[in-house]
Amino acid sequence: MIRRIPTKQRNQRNARVARESERDAFLRFGLLLFCGLGLASGFVYAGRQHFAALKYGYETENLRRERDQLAEEQRRFILQREEAASPVRLERAAKQLGMQSLQPAQVDPLRQPVHNSTNSTSLTVPQAGKPRPGEIQTKPKPTARVQPNRALNRPI
Repeated sequence: MIRRIPTKQRNQRNARVARESERDAFLRFGLLLFCGLGLASGFVYAGRQHFAALKYGYETENLRRERDQLAEEQRRFILQREEAASPVRLERAAKQLGMQSLQPAQVDPLRQPVHNSTNSTSLTVPQAGKPRPGEIQTKPKPTARVQPNRALNRPI
């Protein structure tokens, strides 16, 4: 086998070579590092946006489900209110309380609706005079105005 290094130089070390710093290589490295950080931060930002969108989608689905439940509950409450206000049920409840239906003798013929020119109906109270037998005399009450086109209480 042939030795390629002479025996004299085996223990000798090479002298250090001073390299010139390449300014262009440093700038390329900095630019590459900056682009890599920009790309990585873009992926992180896109990932956060993606997971935020998923979270909002789940919240929206839960809110839709809750809205449907509340709408169904509102329908049930409206149905219960309509059942409670039905004339048959009111009449049955009044009979249980001991009330009787209105008899023709209980209607006061002097208290009749008077129509004004403003299309509103008002009730007149008889003038203070002699009380009828079995009737207690009271002060005349102010006239009550009934508005014919009054809005009914309806759910929102």
